[in-house]
Amino acid sequence: MSTDVRDWLQQRGADTVRHPGGTLYAHLCRVEERLGKLGHSDHVCTAGLTHAAYSTDGFDLALVFWQDRGALRDLVGAEAEELVYLYGSCDRDRTWERLAETKQVADRFTGETRELTTEELTPFVDLSIVNELDVFEQAPAVLEKNRVYFQELFTAWRPLASAPVAEEVDRLFAVSG
Repeated sequence: MSTDVRDWLQQRGADTVRHPGGTLYAHLCRVEERLGKLGHSDHVCTAGLTHAAYSTDGFDLALVFWQDRGALRDLVGAEAEELVYLYGSCDRDRTWERLAETKQVADRFTGETRELTTEELTPFVDLSIVNELDVFEQAPAVLEKNRVYFQELFTAWRPLASAPVAEEVDRLFAVSG
């Protein structure tokens, strides 16, 4: 499936869109690969590969409109698409700082808020962290500018993250702190 998804991303121009570390396509591939190395299932890795398909609150370029969720669902499967939608639709200002206490994600597309199940929470948090870790590695100035914010945020999220992702965060802040 990964080859088909990679072809789909390239057909939509992800390999021509600038992003820290080269292109959006390269970033998406790195996120997928890292999630796999950290022990995530295929659907979470596939969500990592397509996490920006509907755009994100931090990257406003959609490869497919969120209203056409069926197209992505047919390509990656229901579980992966649901995580992609959750990640892409997340209103970070309304969600991130209180996520550890509320377990709720505000949808920037619809304005609705939903509480995540335990099964949804860790993949969402891990994808969010791994995405940012890749950006930090490719553009260290982003981390330096936002160090305090992300250190506090990721510390609050630590109980929600998988152990391997929490260890990655610990290493980042120990090395760069």
